[in-house]
Amino acid sequence: MSHVGAYVALMKLRVVELLLVTTLPALFMATYAQNHAHKFPGLGVTLATLIGGTLAAGASNAFNMVIEVESDRKMQRTSNRPLVSGEINQQQAVAFSLVITILSLLIFLIFTTVLATLLTFLAIFFYVVGYTIWLKRRTSQNIVWGGIAGCMPVLIGWAAITNSLSLTAWLFFFLIFFWTPPHFWALAIKYKEDYAAAGIPMLPVVASIKSVQKQMWFHSVFMVLFSILVLFSAHLPWWSYVVTALLSIGFATELIKIAGQDSGRSALRLFHWSITYLSIYSLILVIATILAKHSV
Repeated sequence: MSHVGAYVALMKLRVVELLLVTTLPALFMATYAQNHAHKFPGLGVTLATLIGGTLAAGASNAFNMVIEVESDRKMQRTSNRPLVSGEINQQQAVAFSLVITILSLLIFLIFTTVLATLLTFLAIFFYVVGYTIWLKRRTSQNIVWGGIAGCMPVLIGWAAITNSLSLTAWLFFFLIFFWTPPHFWALAIKYKEDYAAAGIPMLPVVASIKSVQKQMWFHSVFMVLFSILVLFSAHLPWWSYVVTALLSIGFATELIKIAGQDSGRSALRLFHWSITYLSIYSLILVIATILAKHSV
């Protein structure tokens, strides 16, 4: 890995991609909610939000790697991260994290709104301090509350357009809030030995697979409920409900298999399906909003 590649690896851009997937529909829906005559969010604010959001999420992930370096050494899945391998030292990683944090906040402040900038700062702070430092090693519900940071891009995208937050924005926020635990616990089932070795009490480490599945069902039901509420609040067409229902059936089908004999493989399929669910659902929001605009 090159030196530049090592810094890029600190940002965990594959994780960041999913955050951007939810930011984009928030930009479209906020633009439509603000003025039905506008077909698309402005290119400038869109680029600023996506670039600033990438840097903010990347900074959060980089800070996380600095704090978690000893845990990463104990986990096979994270043993090749740049701080563990020694390609970058902790001082360099901290400096890099601070620089891209400041750059992210400046981009939001200059090109979007004050509220979007404040929400971005809160997202970084909560992920680093609230989740990584405070919650992760103290409770098996760490990802439930720590996942709030991952819900923030929806609010940030909305605020970047309107400098305010609507009911639809908050409904979308709670959709991501309930989507996050099943998504992450599916991965944690697959790698529970890693988390156990690092002393991190992820739910699949401390609870039976049946108990984990039960809690995943709880969150998944509310995920689907809020998926529907977002469509209703945004006044999106009937076909978006149909596609959402099909996505939900697919999600439930994979979740049923979790408690089977090969729970690890089933969990990995659910993890990938959860990404598919959120990605296609976000695409639905964008397409349905554009079509709704054209019908005005």
